Amino acid sequence: MADITWEAPFCAEGSSCFRLGTDADGNAYIAVAGAEDHYLTDTHDALRALIAEIKSGKADHLL
Repeated sequence: MADITWEAPFCAEGSSCFRLGTDADGNAYIAVAGAEDHYLTDTHDALRALIAEIKSGKADHLL
């Protein structure tokens, strides 16, 4: 398993909290807070695009 450095949880109003993480190989991770052993991984750019969509309100139903 990768050595993931997790950021503090992000909790939107009325939805689940999630955490973002990175590793030394340049991968990015996203997981529901409290379930970091079950995560999605992709490039930084792909997850940055997903997060931008979530924050703009276009994809909040995915979480």
